[in-house]
Amino acid sequence: MTIGSRPPPRLKLAAPEASAFSVPPAAPDEESAHAGMSLAQVTHILRAYRWHSLAIFLVVVLLAAAGIKLMSKIYVATATLIVNYDNKDPLAARDLAVENNTYIPTQIDLILSRVVLQPVVDRLKLTTDKEFSHGFAGPPAALNEVVTRSLADSLQVQQGANSQLLYISASSRLAGRAADIANAVADEYLTQEKQRTNGPAGERAERYAKQLAELRAKTISAQDRVTEFRQQHGITEVEANRGDLEGVALADLQQKLLDAQNQRRALEAHQLDPNANSNAALDSLSVQALRGKLSAQESQMAQLRATLGPKHPTVVELASQMDATRRSLAQEVQSISANDALQLTRARDLEAKYRSAVDTERARLLARRAVQDQGAKLVLELQSAEATYKKALDGYDQIVFASAGNTTNVSLVSRADIPVKAEKPNKVKLFLMACMASLVLAFGLPFAYELVLNRRVRCRDDLERHFGIPVLAQLQPIPGLRV
Repeated sequence: MTIGSRPPPRLKLAAPEASAFSVPPAAPDEESAHAGMSLAQVTHILRAYRWHSLAIFLVVVLLAAAGIKLMSKIYVATATLIVNYDNKDPLAARDLAVENNTYIPTQIDLILSRVVLQPVVDRLKLTTDKEFSHGFAGPPAALNEVVTRSLADSLQVQQGANSQLLYISASSRLAGRAADIANAVADEYLTQEKQRTNGPAGERAERYAKQLAELRAKTISAQDRVTEFRQQHGITEVEANRGDLEGVALADLQQKLLDAQNQRRALEAHQLDPNANSNAALDSLSVQALRGKLSAQESQMAQLRATLGPKHPTVVELASQMDATRRSLAQEVQSISANDALQLTRARDLEAKYRSAVDTERARLLARRAVQDQGAKLVLELQSAEATYKKALDGYDQIVFASAGNTTNVSLVSRADIPVKAEKPNKVKLFLMACMASLVLAFGLPFAYELVLNRRVRCRDDLERHFGIPVLAQLQPIPGLRV
């Protein structure tokens, strides 16, 4: 060991044994100086405590066997139910879709609930059974709570693999009591399920009949309102085609009004101005003739004035003729203007009549259509009431028949028989587990004691691995020699 190095852990020397001198094998390799324990060290430690290990093994095995022998036997009895959640019952509202993954778990929770277990406790008088009361001596309400909880702990409800079966298993120290509990729970659950399904059936059927009478009264009332409406407004049927014909008449009146307005605008555009000629006057043949005559006279007057004086009889006569022509032209224009004014007045009167007729027809059509809409609404209400009443009436016979039936979604497959063999404990399995635990303790306790409290040098590996001291010779035990 080098100077200044950390000293290795101290080991006690084992008691010397008489031995013969022997040359050790070759020097250990480098792995022998590594940390940890070699197989030789483990073997020497276990060999040194072999009798202790045997004693521990026997004691633990014997104690475990005695404990297993004294353990109470637990008998398990199972009742089997089948759940048909696809059953159709109109009174029980089974027409609604049921989720398969929630229906059976709900039934399992219901079986384990206090609603089902409390009647079982009262029926089997489990409050007087020490197995379920556990020696509790308190008020009755608290005792019932304790017994009900104990009963729930002794029950196990499972669903069959990929099936609609329910297994109700009851555990008890008595085989007959286990069967009684499983059958009582199954019977109580079936009874309550039938009551929930069929109990209110008569009440629901009566309520259905009352609703059917109300629907019939609504249908009759709707029919009376339609009849009264038709008599009041003097119509037989609410016809959409008639409304279309009336719309065509209104459109014809509107077209005539538009034509009258166009005619009035045209007359207003051609109306003569007292101080100006109009297109209508210029287009008149008589006005054009008079204007031509006046133009010829003016040309002749210009020629006469060039040669004759203004007082010349010819000039004076021609001037008189020109005045007469002008008066005739003015009278013709005035006559045409008066005729246009009369036509414009008549056009305006016609337009007013058509506008009044359109307004009257529009108001009448709107009122008519309002009446038709109201009548159509009443007819629609009548049709809806009749359809609802007919549908309810069609299902009335089925409701009456179902209310008198005995419908249930759960039925009993098999009752629980009295078990002939205890389910728990599995003594063979427990004894084997105890033997394995005894082996672990028999070898583990001495080994731990050697490593923690009483470390000794028992072989050359203890010196070489922990101290780094090479062993030159090893003494083997001498048979028959005691020290």
